[in-house]
Amino acid sequence: MGDEEQIIAVATRLFAELGYDSTETELIADAAGDGGQEQIAAAGGKSGLYRRVMDRAYRAEQGMLETALASYTPDGDGAHRVIDVYLDFYVANPEIVALWMHRWMGDAADVGELEDDFVDPQDALVSGVVGGLVPPDVAVDLLVRTVVWCVFGFLSGGVPGGRGRTEPRSPEAIERFRGYLHVLIDRMIAPAPAP
Repeated sequence: MGDEEQIIAVATRLFAELGYDSTETELIADAAGDGGQEQIAAAGGKSGLYRRVMDRAYRAEQGMLETALASYTPDGDGAHRVIDVYLDFYVANPEIVALWMHRWMGDAADVGELEDDFVDPQDALVSGVVGGLVPPDVAVDLLVRTVVWCVFGFLSGGVPGGRGRTEPRSPEAIERFRGYLHVLIDRMIAPAPAP
């Protein structure tokens, strides 16, 4: 692993675990080993390193979305396939979930424009592709964001089950949740009942 790869990997892990605001550059440098401070400086300090971490997450997400949308068909099965790829990606990449959850809870507020640069274009991409499947009485942008929040919320905390919370990373819980997402999508793409 090269120096840049190492510092981004270390920063990703620490920002995901502790949040940007709670992660000191000294901690990143110590965890990265020899040359950590120089690598952080070369990345543009803590905020520059954070932007690189978030850019790396964005590029991974973008690749997943492009793959998922390439096989999309404007029907329920096509929507399910997109949802399945989306869920599976975040199950496999919990650090990206943690990075965004920290961000959405007010972390790294002084590092601006990430939503403009990363979130809004992806929402627009997905909304543009699936918008034709959604009835006119459903706001497609809110539907897309609802799915995002459902997936991130589930992977962060689980869903109530039997005797308390279900472990969100168990295969059984993931499959149960996938079924819930399919029901949500089926209901949202169905035409409104006649009055």
